[in-house]
Amino acid sequence: MGRNLNDVIADLPVERQERVEARYQELRQEVEGLRELRQIAGKAQADMATALNIKQPSVSKIEKQTDMYLSTLRNYVEAVGGKLELVVKLPERPELHLHNLGEILEQSAVAVRTKSRRRVAAAS
Repeated sequence: MGRNLNDVIADLPVERQERVEARYQELRQEVEGLRELRQIAGKAQADMATALNIKQPSVSKIEKQTDMYLSTLRNYVEAVGGKLELVVKLPERPELHLHNLGEILEQSAVAVRTKSRRRVAAAS
């Protein structure tokens, strides 16, 4: 009969067991994607759709995207009850926290859409 992972870890020296446990706790704090984030928050795609004022298939599409606007990501994170923070890590420098970048991009997009609507209305 084979040994399970817990048996293998139990046979390790205590110091090694502590390092394994510490790494396990680090990994538990990492999230692979938006779907997992939503599941951790205990929300269904339908809940997210309601919070984001979109349809459920759009939530599924967002969760599969690998590239999106920061404003979309911020809205999604806020819909699960979180807050998006952007951290820049430069060599030999302390971490830099970017604030309001998503809001700036969203305001810019609204301005562009408004200008486009005005052009369409003027052309009519």
